[in-house]
Amino acid sequence: MSNNGRKNPRLVADDRRRKKTAKPQATKSTRRKAAPKRKSGRRSPLVVRLFGGLFGWIFRLIWAATWRITAVVVLIIGMAVLYTYSTLPDVRELLDGRARGSVTLRDRDGEVFAWRGDQFGGVVTAETVSPHLKNAVVATEDKRFYRHFGISPRGVAGAVRINLSEGRGPLSGHGGSTITQQTAKLLCLGVKYDKNLWESEQDYVQDCRRGSLWRKAKEAIYALAMEAKYTKNEILSIYLNRAYMGSGAFGAEAAAQRYFGKHAAELTPQEAAIMAGLLTAPTRLAPTTNLERSHDRAATVLRLMYQQGYLSEAEMEEAQNNPAMLSEAAEAQTGGYFADWVMESGPDFFTRDTTEDVLISTTLDQRIQRAAEEALQAVFDEKVKDGSKAQAAIVVMSADGAVRAMVGGRKTKVTGAFNRATMANRQTGSAFKPFVYATALELGYSYNSTVVDEPYCLNIPGSGRWCPENYTRKHYGRVTLADALRRSLNVPAVKVSEAVGREQVRKVASDFGIESSLADGPALALGASESTLLEMTGAYAGILNGGSSVTPYGLVELSLLGEEEPMMGAGGGIGERVIREEAAKELMFMMNQVVTTGTGGRAKLPDREVAGKTGTTQAARDAWFLGFSADYVAGVWMGYDDNSPLQGVTGGGLPAEIWREVMIRVHEGLEPKPLPMLRGQPVASDRDIDPRPQQPQQQPQQGRGESAVERILRDLLGGGNR
Repeated sequence: MSNNGRKNPRLVADDRRRKKTAKPQATKSTRRKAAPKRKSGRRSPLVVRLFGGLFGWIFRLIWAATWRITAVVVLIIGMAVLYTYSTLPDVRELLDGRARGSVTLRDRDGEVFAWRGDQFGGVVTAETVSPHLKNAVVATEDKRFYRHFGISPRGVAGAVRINLSEGRGPLSGHGGSTITQQTAKLLCLGVKYDKNLWESEQDYVQDCRRGSLWRKAKEAIYALAMEAKYTKNEILSIYLNRAYMGSGAFGAEAAAQRYFGKHAAELTPQEAAIMAGLLTAPTRLAPTTNLERSHDRAATVLRLMYQQGYLSEAEMEEAQNNPAMLSEAAEAQTGGYFADWVMESGPDFFTRDTTEDVLISTTLDQRIQRAAEEALQAVFDEKVKDGSKAQAAIVVMSADGAVRAMVGGRKTKVTGAFNRATMANRQTGSAFKPFVYATALELGYSYNSTVVDEPYCLNIPGSGRWCPENYTRKHYGRVTLADALRRSLNVPAVKVSEAVGREQVRKVASDFGIESSLADGPALALGASESTLLEMTGAYAGILNGGSSVTPYGLVELSLLGEEEPMMGAGGGIGERVIREEAAKELMFMMNQVVTTGTGGRAKLPDREVAGKTGTTQAARDAWFLGFSADYVAGVWMGYDDNSPLQGVTGGGLPAEIWREVMIRVHEGLEPKPLPMLRGQPVASDRDIDPRPQQPQQQPQQGRGESAVERILRDLLGGGNR
């Protein structure tokens, strides 16, 4: 068969054979060419191959162990997060975490002037607070808050780097905590306070704030669980409600009310920056503690807000150039001593240990409080040498015992300080003498009854002979009771006290409200007993109101927040009658002469009648002036805390001047009123004292005959020397 000029087609078998034999056969030359490879293998020593295999095996072992351990750790963390997640309550239960309640104090006009306890103010959310506050907190505390999953490795690494660069341990100082982690810490990782497990709430809080490695790990797990359970805004809401913001304020609403007198929703960038800035050190940076330092911190916060796009450059500069100012109540900080006293005088379960939010209406008059503080400052600035450690206290009250102002020391803007008006028991000196003469007047004697001022001694059992001396070391013969008080003579006061009976004097003083232990000996008449300024001022109020006892009080009404009906009312006021009204009027007249022509001349007011009494103790360790107008009673004490003697100070000196400055300010704008005193003949001058004996005007009380004590008094005051 013809192939038409073409090659015969290849057979399949041939093709297979060709393919089969296509594989090159090893020849002598090819074997020669492969020889270099065998030479190369000989260049890699056996030890290298062994080490390479060993390292590879170790690497594979480490890798296998690592991913297995990692898987186990992730599984454990996941289980821990899942368990923690299951224990987290509804977000609404976490917004108010206070163990104690708050106390808000209002003055006599209903204005808030002080806060005590853990102030809350009310629940806020991230959506209801001012956007400026929300932005300021995020910019300052955690700028990646909305981008991380509860913990920020970058933030932790940065914090460790800063701590090491500053010479501290890696976990000491900056913590790199996110807002979620800080919130977890505020929640104490879900551990609630149990008074049976902790010695005090402070110990519980300190344990919650521990920064150990194990604690940090638990905090991270809790933060991860929170991120899984709550939204970002819910976590931020918990933080904004629980964070302590200084001055007893817990949460944004309480702090906004405390510092700026407005709701957290109304905060400006300047105000928000102050509040966000104090989160790092709330006590030190609180604007009520140091406003300048708070402004410096706020300027930094505003710059951070600008850098992170929350404010424009113009808005930042505007806010920095016009820093936030405190509200009037926060700036004034009036009545700190008064607020502390009210908290001490109220029931513990509604004041110091309250678990409720309490409102207390008080007797404080902020105008009068400022008057007292300004007067004290003015006298010390003008008339006391720089560096003097002398202290002073002031109480102003109405005739019914309602305390209108209280200053417990020279530092007036304080909380929890030693209150010299209520806590310091000091000898009263001659300020006690009005109660000696009140006893005599109650027994029927008159302001113009006479007593002989002469050398006078008593034998005191167990002490020997005691001879009182006048301050001037002189004697003035027969003097009226009014003149003896006017010149604060000691001998007549002791004679009258011995005549009417010390027990009678003690009873009158005690009934007027001097509850401190009164001296037993004859020095009782000279103020050897101790008392507080508050007690003494209250006793003088009893003279002004016509002879009835007074219990000083500051609390008018106490109620729970949200409740209309008060839980309790005032705990003080006018009590039972101590001396007759006529006797009180005579005593007021005698005390008016003390100011008009006697030892209290520096207390005289230019436009109204006043009455009062000086008091200076032995070695001038205490100096007093107490007195009243027709409207107010005021008391001033001056001395050293360590009981050192005052230099050149008597009750008729600086205390009387402080009293005058206080009362001038207190009476601004008030129409002058006459004192409700006896309108008798003026007391004779030093040269015109009638030396002739005068018979006392016996006015025994109705239904009562003349007692032995009264007969002794009549015999003593009517004539004869002892």
